[in-house]
Amino acid sequence: MERKPVVIGVTGGSGSGKTSVTKSIYEFFKGHSILMLEQDYYYKDQTHLPFEERLKTNYDHPLAFDNDLLIEHIQKLLRYEGINKPVYDYAMHTRSNEVITVEPKDVIILEGILVLEDERLRNLMDIKLFVDTDADLRIIRRLSRDITERGRTMDSVIDQYVNVVRPMHNQFIEPTKRYADIIIPEGGHNHVAIDLMVTKIQTILEQKSFL
Repeated sequence: MERKPVVIGVTGGSGSGKTSVTKSIYEFFKGHSILMLEQDYYYKDQTHLPFEERLKTNYDHPLAFDNDLLIEHIQKLLRYEGINKPVYDYAMHTRSNEVITVEPKDVIILEGILVLEDERLRNLMDIKLFVDTDADLRIIRRLSRDITERGRTMDSVIDQYVNVVRPMHNQFIEPTKRYADIIIPEGGHNHVAIDLMVTKIQTILEQKSFL
């Protein structure tokens, strides 16, 4: 059997706990050959646009992402080739000149709000996870995070949630739940689901003789 990395897609709405799930899986396998690839790093380069136009970017819409580059990078990693992961400058609302060198590993965790939206990405995944958390919990978590970590006001967070985040979630993220192999309720707090996921990954790795 040809040796090929395992790709695990982890998605869910903003504040769902998908990052906690991803980190829990990553930490468990940390001593092994594993990497995390965040879709947030792959927002499109907007240097060709005036700054005023960049400010209008809807980061919760599929068109905000450079999936062509993301797919190209995953395909390279699947061939055990290294990549230069882009870095996004949120202050300038465009891609920075920096890159992060990523070496290939046996397990690739692809995490992001819309990783299941693009069929081409789905076709590269061995396991697809959807972290399903009630909307009231998601908005509370987002409020807490954005006010504490990003210095935003409550009004600005709520306004963005109502006018952008929520409609984009309902239109683009929630429908991708049907593509998931496993749905994890309540995100990082669902230790039973995470343990089951870890066991499943272990089985796949053993089958591929990675462990």
